[in-house]
Amino acid sequence: MSDNELGVFLRTRREAVTPAQVGLPTGARRRTSGLRRAEVAMLAGVSVEYLTRLEQGRDRRPSAQVLSALADALRMTASERIHTYRLSKGAEGGFTCGIGDTTPGRVVRPTVRALLDGLEPAPAVLLNRVSDVVAHTVGYERLAGPIGLLDGTPPNLAWFVFTDSRARIVYPDWDQVADEQVAALKQGSFGTDRYSAMLADELTISAGKAFTRRIETLPGLPRANGIVRLVHPGAGELRLAYETLDLPADDDQRLVVYLPADGATSDALDGLDRRRQPVLRVVSG
Repeated sequence: MSDNELGVFLRTRREAVTPAQVGLPTGARRRTSGLRRAEVAMLAGVSVEYLTRLEQGRDRRPSAQVLSALADALRMTASERIHTYRLSKGAEGGFTCGIGDTTPGRVVRPTVRALLDGLEPAPAVLLNRVSDVVAHTVGYERLAGPIGLLDGTPPNLAWFVFTDSRARIVYPDWDQVADEQVAALKQGSFGTDRYSAMLADELTISAGKAFTRRIETLPGLPRANGIVRLVHPGAGELRLAYETLDLPADDDQRLVVYLPADGATSDALDGLDRRRQPVLRVVSG
């Protein structure tokens, strides 16, 4: 893991914001579509030297006022602002809200189990902070079982993506999926979580640079929703819209629900459902 998570995140965000988004001219001779340090410094009211120190990790304790100004300049969303604040506080050491000495949550509360039952026939999976598969719907088993995702003991989504040779066939957009897996692992108390560190060490040995490069360069802020393509041996290529729902912190778990993103996927998922439950409705937009 990078020891400069705040700097990595600020640089990544700067490179993702276009001049047009902040009202600056694009210019014909720009080498990157993102913002220059000088432009961000001007917008935030800080010096270029100070912004450089933050990005390089030579200064890791910006004030709340500076963080707020940078968040405004970089057009951060609410979740990105919270993430930035957590990274800055984490750099101070001492007290942490992390649970690194606690075994990753594997107990499913009865109400969460009832929620999973109510989501049938939709594919839905409950993951803990190290991406172990804790529980899932029958619909998810029909989706993930044939591709091998549930083969581990316990099954682990990150382990499958980075170490199983089938993953690059299952996920046509493997690089994007791998990015999201690393971003999910780097959330919260990753830097002080011995269980996450153990998984990271195992993935470093098994997957090498495909994993370590992402650990060093990607910020820990995965997308909460989107569309993922998946090639299923019995249903062909599927386009699935997913939504991630974080359970309360004490649960240490997140629920990911998948819905068909187009009519062909809806028909294919219905074909996998041997019990012939109601057809899943296509997500539009």
